[in-house]
Amino acid sequence: MRVLVVEDEENIVAYLKASLEDEGFTVDIACDGNTGLEMALTEAYDVITLDIMLPGMNGYNVCGELRGAGITTPVLMLTAKDGEYDEADALDIGADDFLRKPFSLVVLVARLRALLRRGANKGSAKLQVGDLTLDPASKTVERGGTAIELTPREFALLEYLMYNAGQVLTKTQILDHVWSPGYMGGDNVVEVYVGYLRKKVDAAFGQRLIHTVRGVGYRMSEPA
Repeated sequence: MRVLVVEDEENIVAYLKASLEDEGFTVDIACDGNTGLEMALTEAYDVITLDIMLPGMNGYNVCGELRGAGITTPVLMLTAKDGEYDEADALDIGADDFLRKPFSLVVLVARLRALLRRGANKGSAKLQVGDLTLDPASKTVERGGTAIELTPREFALLEYLMYNAGQVLTKTQILDHVWSPGYMGGDNVVEVYVGYLRKKVDAAFGQRLIHTVRGVGYRMSEPA
């Protein structure tokens, strides 16, 4: 079980890393919001603990960016603030649970294991286009029985394309659903990630499933 701890207080970081490793978790650490977001977008985690008050980007924004990118990893938010509105805001932004500091390690571990069980039991229908299949629950992709390894962002993009198979999706639609509404970067990032997917999903298998509709966007469809 791999957990990402996003926390800037050194004493809490050391305590959580040692304690969670004793409980059988593999622990990665990020000490600011921007690093935590990047790690959560590029690596696969079973669960994330996320402090609200962080340097660079606060926990609310990190969680919002993850959900906007299609990352469904369970998030347990931690805070030293005491107020029901903080908890409500965390849950509204996409967090799965909320715990105030100081907290009991026993309670923290129990909450994490509950989130892991909940995630394992949350089934989603498999998507299929031609001989390409994607399983949202297990985060796996296969084409013709061959497993394909994708980054979380690539997976989120492929899932969105497959879910809307047969429809033309504009770059703006893709940015809003796979990155986040109001994404401030250029839309060429969509072309870059479509290129990554094509190399992994199409090029090695001889038949194209991802099609460019010139001047409009992209469409996922079965070979003619």
